[in-house]
Amino acid sequence: MPNQHDEHDNRKTIAEFREAVNMTASELSAWLRADESQEVGQKKGDNESTGHQSGRQIVELLVKKQADYDDDDLTQMHHTISYVHRHLAQRPDGDISETRWRYSLMNWGHDPQKK
Repeated sequence: MPNQHDEHDNRKTIAEFREAVNMTASELSAWLRADESQEVGQKKGDNESTGHQSGRQIVELLVKKQADYDDDDLTQMHHTISYVHRHLAQRPDGDISETRWRYSLMNWGHDPQKK
């Protein structure tokens, strides 16, 4: 574990990340290959959205051993937690099953329809 962060804070961040990300690495990997996944989100310069790029990083975090997490990993976890919480607060009315809102969240590893 990195030294820069307090051990207690690290455990809290990892727990919050695991709560925010409710998709498995294989579910998220499969989703990121879907056309719908690649069509949503803000794009900077290249063709990949920020959320899609983060999704690839989240897959790596999900398969990585906790003991191998570094400061960059914890930073990505903080970004993920923040995005998921912020985006969930903006839930649209009605059926969300095929909305850009849901697809954006799924790029960040959270499926709001998953129990």
